[in-house]
Amino acid sequence: MKNVRKILSLVLVIAIMATTALVTTSCSKQGYTIGILQLVDHEALDAATEGFKQALIDRLGEENVNFDYQNAANDTNTCSTIANNFASKNVDLIMANATPALQACVAATTTIPILGTSVTEYGVALSIDNFTGVVGSNVSGTSDLAPLDEQAQMIIDLFPEAKTVGLLYCSAEPNSKYQVQVVRAYLEGKGLTVKDFAFTDSNDVALVSENAASESDVIYIPTDNTAASCTETINNACLPKRVPVVAGEAGTCKGCGVFTLSISYYDLGYKTGEMAADILEGKADISTMAIQYAPTPSKMYNKENCEALGITIPEGYTPLK
Repeated sequence: MKNVRKILSLVLVIAIMATTALVTTSCSKQGYTIGILQLVDHEALDAATEGFKQALIDRLGEENVNFDYQNAANDTNTCSTIANNFASKNVDLIMANATPALQACVAATTTIPILGTSVTEYGVALSIDNFTGVVGSNVSGTSDLAPLDEQAQMIIDLFPEAKTVGLLYCSAEPNSKYQVQVVRAYLEGKGLTVKDFAFTDSNDVALVSENAASESDVIYIPTDNTAASCTETINNACLPKRVPVVAGEAGTCKGCGVFTLSISYYDLGYKTGEMAADILEGKADISTMAIQYAPTPSKMYNKENCEALGITIPEGYTPLK
């Protein structure tokens, strides 16, 4: 009888240990780990990140998502370091916020799902000829491309007396170069003189902006990350010379512009988060996911700068918040 009791006690101990181990194992992974690589702090990218996170929390539950947020401070080498770190950790999914962040992540892993956001043109960003809208690998995402022809037409409609339009952008950002090429062709087709004013990084934004303000009747800035992070510098160059700026997105317009036709970056990020949830839940295959685009853009104006320049607000424009 004693032996039987000893055997039963031993079995009970083993069962308890096994149950404890099972519980420990099942609780060791608290949901999904999602790496977020954001190129730089500015209003548009910040909003996209917040929208992305909220969508995943709404879909999967806050307790089931762990966000590893990293900011590269607008440095491409730092982007690569962060992306390689995500790859070595084998995170469940990576969100790459802005083109250089996407490029770094694509170089770092071919297996972890990567979703880009705030990327204007994926064919340009990833050097894909005749891009059809599906990358076809471990990459997909959302595009912040607004109707460039409509933005160009805004310049003509809002400033009919303008003869020379300056295009102010960062030459190191391929999507900015793509946008100004489209806008330049449209404006030149309408008979305007168009001049490029390209800075290489934040160090020469002030000088290039001063030159642009001196030689332009109106300035256009595309969705450019370096410009978006240097709006105060641009505003200090353009506003005293009374040169209006039409911007490609709301954050830049808020900092240095007068008018914009802009998407909601929060909504764009939210859409990206919904795509991420579909991938993580096994409802979608990223290799067949088409690039998604932003909802209908809105016409907005910067009240402070418009008042400073004595610009009358046309119908159909709402104030930036």
